[in-house]
Amino acid sequence: MADFKVFAGAVRERFNELSQGTLYVVASDRDAIWAAYLAAFPEGTNPIFRERTEHDCSCCRHFIRDIGNVVAIQNGTVASVWDLNGLPEPYQTVADVMSAHVKALEIRDVYLTPLAQHGTEANHEMLNGKAHTWHHFAVRVPKGFVHANYAERQGEARTTFQVLKRGVLELTPEALATVADLIDQNAIYRGQEFAGPVKAFRDVQERALAAAPGSARDLLLWQLIDNPVVRFRNTVIGTLVQDLSEGVDVERAVKSYETKVAPQNYKRPTALITKRMVEQAMHAIRELDLEPALERRHARLSDVSVNSVLFVDNSVQGQMKGGVEGLLLQEVKPKPFDPKKAVEISIDEFVADVLPKATGVSLYLDNGLTQNFVSLTAPVHEDAGGLFKWGNNFAWSYDGNVTDSIKEKVKRAGGTVENVAMRVSLAWYNFDDLDIHVVEPDGNHIFYGNKSGKLDVDMNAGGGTSRDPVENVRWLRLHRDGTYRVFVHQYCRRESVDVGFEVELETDCGLKNFRYERTVQGEVPVCLIRVERGRVTMIKAAPEMIEGAASLEHWGLETQQLVKVNSLVLSPNHWDDNAAGNKHWFFILDGCRNPLPTRGIYNEFLSPKLEKHRKVFEVLGDKTKCPPDAQQMSGVGFSSTRKDRVTVVATGPSLNQAYTVAF
Repeated sequence: MADFKVFAGAVRERFNELSQGTLYVVASDRDAIWAAYLAAFPEGTNPIFRERTEHDCSCCRHFIRDIGNVVAIQNGTVASVWDLNGLPEPYQTVADVMSAHVKALEIRDVYLTPLAQHGTEANHEMLNGKAHTWHHFAVRVPKGFVHANYAERQGEARTTFQVLKRGVLELTPEALATVADLIDQNAIYRGQEFAGPVKAFRDVQERALAAAPGSARDLLLWQLIDNPVVRFRNTVIGTLVQDLSEGVDVERAVKSYETKVAPQNYKRPTALITKRMVEQAMHAIRELDLEPALERRHARLSDVSVNSVLFVDNSVQGQMKGGVEGLLLQEVKPKPFDPKKAVEISIDEFVADVLPKATGVSLYLDNGLTQNFVSLTAPVHEDAGGLFKWGNNFAWSYDGNVTDSIKEKVKRAGGTVENVAMRVSLAWYNFDDLDIHVVEPDGNHIFYGNKSGKLDVDMNAGGGTSRDPVENVRWLRLHRDGTYRVFVHQYCRRESVDVGFEVELETDCGLKNFRYERTVQGEVPVCLIRVERGRVTMIKAAPEMIEGAASLEHWGLETQQLVKVNSLVLSPNHWDDNAAGNKHWFFILDGCRNPLPTRGIYNEFLSPKLEKHRKVFEVLGDKTKCPPDAQQMSGVGFSSTRKDRVTVVATGPSLNQAYTVAF
């Protein structure tokens, strides 16, 4: 048989050539590759010499097990130590068989070893009195592949490969494109920091997905395990892409991301839509011929048919579509308003039994109604296609401006205002440090120094930090019967402007307001509250107090007084034969003018065919607001889902009565 030295030398040279780059090992166990090597010799070329022939001694067996499955990746294909040419037979045949065997297997690991050398080039033995030289497979391993903790490093490489592969396959290109768009728009916190990694991972994914699934793709990914993008999936920006890939809504996914990277008080600078989302939404809008419907304005009395309203005052009926032009009737003026004479009635009873007899209606505009202010909106183009779930293009927009509500201010400050048996809230309007005090029947004194688990908001202590501060004391249950004494103490006076305070008392008897309009000096008594069997039975204001909240100006109207109702209409989703969603009643008030641009499109109004583009419409609604209009239909609204109440006065030829209308 030909000289084995030539074969061993060729393998050594090939190993040295491949080791100029990264080396890998294929998934063949030690015994299997040794068996494959022995079987590669053609029949008759493997004669027995004692127990082993020259090429299958124990030295060569260890070499084959350690080096026989070593490969490199060159030009996107596997290259092995058996890729040899020009060998004498039978070694060329053996090399070809081994090359094919190894290349048919998947790469399992990077190649690392604790040994600086595998095999021995030659050894000598005395045979028949003469020295005989035996040649074997042998290579010297470059230092870069020799590591004492090689197994640990191989494990890390395998894990890295799997993380990269999962990222490439599980993170969708669409999700990556969405995140890239959000970063470009500066729509997510610290997005620019991650622009590079996102782009790098997209490039890797594009290359990987372009490769044929299976070995070709794996070869590419094995070559990238030292790339910084390999663990992109496990980074904070990668978790955002992962959430979007799994179908999580953009808003929720970004919120989750921002809890990881953003400060607690961070406010996102722009809305969460992407260029692709806009393109898709605008395609749908144009396909449905709805672009003209996006232009919105305030609705006017002349837009609304008299058949769509529940009540219209005679003085404005002539302005309505289908009304009598120039109808002139003498307005019946109501007697002075006395809320104690108000009759309890439901809205359905009011509409059915009272309105048919009324020629005039006035509404008592309590301070608590500032959050109920509402405007009706309409399309600029009457013939525009339908955007909404109902059969007309009218909509509505609540103001939501609750900055003057003490209850809402306490709620925003972290105080408890819901499901309480009693609440005493203090509000004032400068940098002074006022304190609310309550002395309970047993003498327990609740104040900043003894909160008793009941004082849950305390502001402007230690320095003026707010010109709109509040404090709050609340009881979940009234366990102590007797008299509760409430007073306000001036702890530190800092200003001489905007002096005084307001106290809001909420019990099962309803809401009461007390105000003090002078400079606060020392202690100012507010009220006494009598509790019997856990219920409030008496509230007595101190002589210094003015009962009732201070009047506020809102949308051109003064609160705490009666305001003329021009019309009472249902929300457009219940006009004619429509019955889509919650019912609202809108009292359109004389002189009520929303001074700010008003949103005319809300996602919850959208037709089902447009709901998949809700993120874009969220922005469109903000960008297509109705400009202020002197002829607008604005007033206060009440939803069927809330237990609101309002006091109104209805007048007519045989009618002059105050009603507390319950919704």
